[in-house]
Amino acid sequence: MRKTLMLALMLPCAPAFATDYVQAPGSTLTFAGTYQGDVFTGRFPGFTTTFRFDPKQLATSKLQVVIPLASAATSNADYDGELRGASFFDAGKFPRATYNATKFRALGGNRYAADGTLTLRGISKPVVLEFTWTPGAAPVLAGKATVKRLAFGVGGGDWADTALIPDAIAISTKVVFKQK
Repeated sequence: MRKTLMLALMLPCAPAFATDYVQAPGSTLTFAGTYQGDVFTGRFPGFTTTFRFDPKQLATSKLQVVIPLASAATSNADYDGELRGASFFDAGKFPRATYNATKFRALGGNRYAADGTLTLRGISKPVVLEFTWTPGAAPVLAGKATVKRLAFGVGGGDWADTALIPDAIAISTKVVFKQK
């Protein structure tokens, strides 16, 4: 009886652990910019995400995204070929990009920031992903980031002209999760 009482008293002191999640169907990763003033959008349909998260234990959180660059699609065959080619993603030489974050900040309400590292074309740079977290049976991370493409060598040569394509590319994601 005494052991049971001691165990019961210790349970509230047990550390909470973040939940491990994997990406579920219905998730999207998109990018947007302009080319000669015309808006273009694209997506990476083959990306995968794993996430360890507990809003009350941000120090134990971890986000990993793997993006197959050959899956980049804009619904414009000319753009798609150019994006996958040597001037932009060079998907033959650099088949994937990764985003890894282990530092998270609460921004108030259900808003957070992930301070992570994007590795693209063999170059690693810090990128902040601001997101909302909607808990539930199928929790959702909905986030936005800005990537400076020239810092990663994306769109070099003639494409480096920011009058043609601005340096800042908007990234948006909606990731639906299920527990691992």
